[in-house]
Amino acid sequence: MALLRTVDRTLDGPWEMIVIAPGACAGPGDLDGLSGFLPAPVPGTAAGALRAAGQWSDREPTPLHGSDIWYRTPLSGAGREILRFEGLATLCEVWLDGHLLLTSRSMFLAHEVAVGLDGHHTLALAFRSLAQDLARPHKRGRWRPQLATPGSLRHARTTLLGFMPGWCPSVDAVGPYRPITRRGEGGRPTGIDLRARVEDGTGILDLAVSLPGAGGPVTLRCDGRETLLAETAPGRYAGRLALPDVALWWPHSHGEPRLHAVSVEAGGETFDFGRVGFRTITQLRPFAEGLSLAVNGVPVFCRGACWTSADLVGLPGDRASYAPLLALAAEAGMTMLRVGGTMLYEAQAFHDLCDELGILVWQDLMLANFDYPTDDPAFRTALESEIAQLLDRLQASPSLCVVGGGSEVEQQAAMLGFPESAWRATAVEAMLREAAAARRPDLIVVPNSPSGGDLPFSTNAGVTHYYGVGAYGRPFEDARRAEVRFASECLAFANVPEPVSLHEAGLSDPRDPAWARGVPRDRGADWDFEGVRDHYVGALYRVDPETVRRDDPERYLTLGRAAVAEVMETTFAEWRRAGSLTAGGLVWLWRDLAPGAGWGVIDVAGRPKSAWYALKRAFRPVQALLSDEGLNGLHAHVVNETAEALDVTLALTFATAAGKVAARAERALSLAPRGTITLSSAALLGRFFDATASYRFGPAAHDLAHLRLVRADGTLLAEAFHFPAGRDATPREIGLSAALTEDRDGAVLRVAAERHALGVHVALDGEGRPSDNWFHLAPGGERHLRLSGTAGRPSGVVRAVNGSEVVRF
Repeated sequence: MALLRTVDRTLDGPWEMIVIAPGACAGPGDLDGLSGFLPAPVPGTAAGALRAAGQWSDREPTPLHGSDIWYRTPLSGAGREILRFEGLATLCEVWLDGHLLLTSRSMFLAHEVAVGLDGHHTLALAFRSLAQDLARPHKRGRWRPQLATPGSLRHARTTLLGFMPGWCPSVDAVGPYRPITRRGEGGRPTGIDLRARVEDGTGILDLAVSLPGAGGPVTLRCDGRETLLAETAPGRYAGRLALPDVALWWPHSHGEPRLHAVSVEAGGETFDFGRVGFRTITQLRPFAEGLSLAVNGVPVFCRGACWTSADLVGLPGDRASYAPLLALAAEAGMTMLRVGGTMLYEAQAFHDLCDELGILVWQDLMLANFDYPTDDPAFRTALESEIAQLLDRLQASPSLCVVGGGSEVEQQAAMLGFPESAWRATAVEAMLREAAAARRPDLIVVPNSPSGGDLPFSTNAGVTHYYGVGAYGRPFEDARRAEVRFASECLAFANVPEPVSLHEAGLSDPRDPAWARGVPRDRGADWDFEGVRDHYVGALYRVDPETVRRDDPERYLTLGRAAVAEVMETTFAEWRRAGSLTAGGLVWLWRDLAPGAGWGVIDVAGRPKSAWYALKRAFRPVQALLSDEGLNGLHAHVVNETAEALDVTLALTFATAAGKVAARAERALSLAPRGTITLSSAALLGRFFDATASYRFGPAAHDLAHLRLVRADGTLLAEAFHFPAGRDATPREIGLSAALTEDRDGAVLRVAAERHALGVHVALDGEGRPSDNWFHLAPGGERHLRLSGTAGRPSGVVRAVNGSEVVRF
């Protein structure tokens, strides 16, 4: 049953909350006379309420799972009503006056309860101690993961957020974190089954719905067209609306994410059924050969990140909380976000915005690492209900494209040495496939993330969590050697936030012992992800990171930001080149869960880091790439994912850092829609030139190769760099300059350099950000950066990693 978009009344209180000892109150009557109640927003969490009351420390979160937490609110009315609880975390009793209405043991299930109201009542929610429940005897699993503790979490239907030491703060998710609503009984469509699909260019909309007492014709409307629904049983109506040549829904990189409003008119009343999108999702090759998706028959390189909650403390699910974060994802060119099994199911507003913005969604079940008791009838029934509710709720969402059986369940067992018969998650996969076939047959089902190869984490099959470049410190060449087919996780680093965020968090000095609190690590490992970042700083810039940290902490952070950007951009250039086997890559992680140098490509305050800017360049739908093919020279790859043909000029220049040109070529090209072109440096130049400095006939004639893709009107579409002898980050005068100008759309910063500038970065005074950052400039090059989010006339400084100048504007 898809959810009707006619808004029910939100039961928003006023609510109050109290934290008490477990078992201190058997029922709501025992609350009378207690002091210490706090105002509590609903939807919300107990941690959020404590934060709002000034009784919360982000540095030392208050443990909550060891307590009982009661919420209560007055409820008035007359007659029969339906109370709906969208999400209760986690062990919850719902009481009306002194009567127990509902007991829930899953934060992932919604519940509806019919009540009879006859005046003034009190609705109370008792969230019982999860810690006590986890401490009671449970059957142990075949393996115990390092990721989360305690092992009894395998029996609980709750988020692992807060239970994963090393990379997630210990924030306990307790409370009615999703809306509680009320509505009158009857008079509202129920049993809704709404499906949208495409057949030979025609949109097909099927609807079945219960409308008791409709009292006349029932009309389905969409895209300016309509049809009458037939009464198939008393009060049950069904029908099909065909929409020839309907505008299709596309990922934003490939077209317009068109949505169409759906409504039903019955008995003189119109019901809003939300919006649907018409699209097809297909898999281009057998899963064993690697996940590869096509939308509307067009192959899509899926790139993006693994999603994290908008706020770990409050777990908000409203549109205002999601909108700025998803807008940043779209601006960065992300075409897919994965909601992994360690997180929680996001609210409807998240999926609505992904529909609108054209961002594909990979949705895992909330299962991760544990040996789950799928042979336990109660657990299995709860999980089946969870899957059914999820698919019903997202029944008409075009952005939803992949559903997965969880995260690292198979990998965990396989890495502990268990045979395939033990680690293969067949029971969950079977449940998921059966539910998808019945409710969303258009979706791609992935057994687990990762899965699909001889081992579940094999890089050259199915989907993998690729950390060769990254956590395992492999060279850039490994991104090709590993033959990655689809990386549903990749490229995790301790990404350093911009200075303004570090200053706010009191973490400006990486030598401060407090700095380490914001650096993620895998539990049990003798290394952390700052060490991973430092490895690439040393490899890229030929410096000792520890020495730089000790002697010049500001430069240490600068090199760290620059190195992460370089690794991100270089890896995705390899994966997006023509001939690559890779069909997608999702960076770990979208947003930090706490202040500091976390995995996120944006920080806990929602500000982009250097990695975000690099991904924005790497994910452009019209892209120019360079790949080092050794003795075959450099190859220039041009990608046009759009439906528009483009007339462009491709220019390749080989020069010294000072700007002396060793070779140059230009080629006018016509890019076909959804087309790619690959040209070798020899083909572009029309002669031999040692573009990769591989032949070693003498000193290299150039320090860098610079590829530019320019539209016919002179607009720069994309550019790429290659450094045959590596990146020289030694500070020197490079003739860096900056000038602030204004146009009708606001402030524009012109940045230029006489010599090659490595890792050019802009730091604004106060809030705001440039349209690009942490980029390179060719000798004599310039960029025009739009400045947004600033108050008044912007000011700040421009630097380059290899420049000695600090330019103020």
